Amino acid sequence: MKDDNSNEAVKPRSATIVDVARRAKVAVGTVSRHLNGFPVRRANREQIEEAIRALNFKRNAAAVAMKTDVTHVVGLLAPSFDEFHGAMLEHLSRALRRDGRALLIYCHGGDTRLMEDGLDYLSAQRIDALVMSGVEHLFERVDQLISTGLPLVLYDNDLAGLPADRVFVNNREASTNLVRHLLDIGHRRVGIVTGELIDTAANERYLGYCDALAERSLTVDKRYVISGHWSIQGGTDAAARLLALPEPPTAIFCGNYVMALGVLRCLKDSKVRVPERVSLVSFDDPPLFGLYEPGITVVAQPINGVAQAIADVLDRRLRTARETPYSTTSLRCEVILRASTRPV
Repeated sequence: MKDDNSNEAVKPRSATIVDVARRAKVAVGTVSRHLNGFPVRRANREQIEEAIRALNFKRNAAAVAMKTDVTHVVGLLAPSFDEFHGAMLEHLSRALRRDGRALLIYCHGGDTRLMEDGLDYLSAQRIDALVMSGVEHLFERVDQLISTGLPLVLYDNDLAGLPADRVFVNNREASTNLVRHLLDIGHRRVGIVTGELIDTAANERYLGYCDALAERSLTVDKRYVISGHWSIQGGTDAAARLLALPEPPTAIFCGNYVMALGVLRCLKDSKVRVPERVSLVSFDDPPLFGLYEPGITVVAQPINGVAQAIADVLDRRLRTARETPYSTTSLRCEVILRASTRPV
């Protein structure tokens, strides 16, 4: 028997989430997470997006709407409430309030598990944007959050390759200027106490140290390059190793003020006077360094400027320009000369 409808065109079936999952070779739940704005691994995300394009899959309107909710809350993943971050949080919170936004802070204290917990917590609060200092092992996790439509602003440390706005200071140039001062007054054995060189801030400050030496045709002596691990104890241990060298440095450059505190403790315990026996300079300018006797020569970061630049970038990104090219803002630091250095 002939079917009366056999000559009529069969309307093609719309692709379903099952079809997308099958083509992308992932679980249906993974596709669902991606469509509903939750993070998935980059490799899975790329396969899902390719399958969506190939199948002309129509995204669920509710899932799209989830990505456009506005809470007027910005999340900040902070390593600590030290002098630098405490001041920046105060300035940033004030700047965001002027724009009608609130700041939600999660402090991880350098604990990798707490960093991941913090990202989970902040994303669950439906924040409008995330501000953080880059941490290398969080790259994949942060990339997943960006894929959901969450804008990111990086400060202090970069995560190269992420689609994000960035606000940094001129770490390399400022460090060159600071070490150049030591060379100008005759120092040739200049030690450096660095942070973790995997961090871009520490690496840029170390490269600035190298640049200053290269200007004077001086080679970097690896004996004078010691990590202080961004901590007071690390600074203390690094200074002890420098002082124990057959030819100890006549000047020491500390990569941040926390390590400088450790260096000062070691120098005091060893009865090594500053600047009579060793000149000392540091990145960062906490109020203590202006009151300490002798005052510590420093690179001062424009903390208020960093906070305001972050707020300005967020306002542009959230208010009118979600799809505009990502920006990198670089702010200049000031060298403040005090009494902790003197000619050899």
